[in-house]
Order: sequence, then C-alpha cells, then structure tokens
Amino acid sequence: MVENYMSWEGGVDLLGLFNGASEPNLIVHVARMVNTPVGSAPAGMILVQSDPGAPPELMGFVSPDPAVGAYFGPKIFAGTPFENAPVLEAQISVSQDGDTLTSTVEVGGRTIVCKLSSLAALESLNRAPGGMTPFSQQVLEAAAGSAEVSIDGQAIEVTVPATGLSGGAGAVSSPAGIYSR
Repeated sequence: MVENYMSWEGGVDLLGLFNGASEPNLIVHVARMVNTPVGSAPAGMILVQSDPGAPPELMGFVSPDPAVGAYFGPKIFAGTPFENAPVLEAQISVSQDGDTLTSTVEVGGRTIVCKLSSLAALESLNRAPGGMTPFSQQVLEAAAGSAEVSIDGQAIEVTVPATGLSGGAGAVSSPAGIYSR
C-alpha cells in the first residue's frame, strides 16, 4: 500500500561537480509545481558546496511553502542522509523555450540558475527503489545534451556525471512524474 507520494510538473534535475570536486557538490532538483498530500507549490532540493572540503553553503528541501518543503524528508527520503535535511524558503521558477529548460532558485540570499539544452527525446521510465532514492519512480525524462549553471550571476564550470541521483542521466528535463513509497 502506498502511504507517501508526490507528483510534479516541469522538473529540472541536475547533479554536478565544480571547483575541483571529486564527488557531486551541486544538486538542483526542482519543479514548477509539486503536489503532495499536504499541499502544492514549486519545490525541490538543492545542494551548493563551493568548497569541496567545507560544509555546503546551501543544502535542503526548497519551497515557498514550508509545509510542502517539510514533507519530503520524512515521507519520501526517509532512511537516507536527506531525511533530516532542513527546509529552506525559496522562490522557484521553471520556464521552457524550445529545447531549453531553465530553472531559477532564489534561496538564502543566493540565486542559482540552471539551463538545460539540446534535450533528447522524452522517455517514460519506471524505476524501483534503491540507494539514495528509496521510492518507486514513474517519470517522463529527456536527457540534456548540455548544462549551464550560474550562481549569483557568475557562470560556473560544471561536470555532469553520466548518472544522476535517481539513476537516470545526470542532467534531465522531467516534465512529469510520481515518487511513491
């Protein structure tokens, strides 16, 4: 029986490495609208760790609605390091122009812009729970051919691994999907 779930529309997912990191130190995983049992709002998760040897400057679930942001840790990511991640108030926008998808997240006095382009054909995927994603996934995804990121107006060089947090490509447009546990 499914007890915990969420769905989204207009998702941007990027897992990246920058500033010489050997492990991912950038996560932009947001959607224009996320629907949960406690409400609907733009939401997602973010990690920005500019210095790979220091704690992240930003890390947590993001949303302008604290109830929606607080749903993810204990209900979707229980049993992972994200279970107790903080909720950060954020403004999130996602727009698409042709095969380019852009997300802007304003959080903690910072602005993170992620632009995915050269999107591949859309695929329908079903993923079983595993590792950092202890939930079933039913998603529509299109892998990005390129990704650009800026933080506070400064472009950063980002390396995107072949595989992202959820098992798909490291940078994808995800126009719709469902996570369930």
